Amino acid sequence: MSQPTELPESTPALRWVGGVDGHLALLDQTLLPLETRELVCRDVETLVEAIRMLRVRGAPAIGIAAAYGVVIGVRDAVRENKTAFFARLDETTQKLAASRPTAVNLFQALNRMRAAAEARRGMSPERIVAELLEEARAIHEEDRAMCHAIGRHGAALLADGSGVLTHCNAGGLATAEYGTALAVFFTAQDLGKRLHVYVDETRPLLQGARLTAWELAQRGIPATLICDSTAAQVLREGRVQAVVTGADRIAANGDTANKIGTYAVAVLAQAHGVPFYIAAPSTTFDLSIDDGSQIPIEQRSADEVTHFAGRQTAPAGVGVYNPAFDVTPARLIAAIITERGVIRPVNRDTIAACLPPTADLDRSAKVSGK
Repeated sequence: MSQPTELPESTPALRWVGGVDGHLALLDQTLLPLETRELVCRDVETLVEAIRMLRVRGAPAIGIAAAYGVVIGVRDAVRENKTAFFARLDETTQKLAASRPTAVNLFQALNRMRAAAEARRGMSPERIVAELLEEARAIHEEDRAMCHAIGRHGAALLADGSGVLTHCNAGGLATAEYGTALAVFFTAQDLGKRLHVYVDETRPLLQGARLTAWELAQRGIPATLICDSTAAQVLREGRVQAVVTGADRIAANGDTANKIGTYAVAVLAQAHGVPFYIAAPSTTFDLSIDDGSQIPIEQRSADEVTHFAGRQTAPAGVGVYNPAFDVTPARLIAAIITERGVIRPVNRDTIAACLPPTADLDRSAKVSGK
């Protein structure tokens, strides 16, 4: 891993620098909001560590990073025979697939890259790698376009002067650009709508406090940071007219996995008669999963709960349960905002009607092992 370098605050979450022999540059999100530093990934091991340690995070951004990671992993095998080259492809995709289990975009991107390579078996390895880089760039650009489309569809759901609540981070830091949930707010701002955003801090890693509040400040959108446990109070006081979050995986019936604490916010929103919206691209749907009970939930280190800002805050040896995500049932979701339009009511039939055929979306089975 190269030495991180200080960067302007406008640096994107990730970018590919150069040609086939170039590198993937990631904005190290573990340092925000106090530092904007970039990490350079020239090998798969560095990228896997970056994904696991949340230096790059957010389902779409992880998928984009993994696509570029395939290029990094196979380009040194261009002088090998075809058998050895495709063996390296297998090894690379398996390493990347093992980095995080919940976000479906990771597996979809890996399988799309694998399919692109398989379709070009008649080419030389050098040409295949060049084509893979173009495929990764296409995934990157498609996500950028999807984010802007999500913003356009979602902004129409928010009235001028609304108070909105969001949980975790689903902005440009989690995607190619603009984000998913935050794209709704950014586009509303572009249209001249005035919003006030309440930002859950999102324990235990404070993605709301560190990342979402930072992104909103960059855009000049009025925001108020609250403890996770304050969400019920701002809803009860009538400060919030809508809740919008992102998603990491959406089952065929609409059950949605997102950052831990999202389910609680959805329950609170229903209790106070406030619509709860999910903003996510079609790539976040996993139609091979029937419902939320089948979504794998990542379990993370106990230290994230027992320590805060580098200091121990809990008794040594205490038991810890630290799932990174929870699942919000479809019945609590007023609508899912996608680049293809708004899905409501949220159920199996409306999802199937909005999304392309299963073959276009069900791309996770091969690499993920489902």
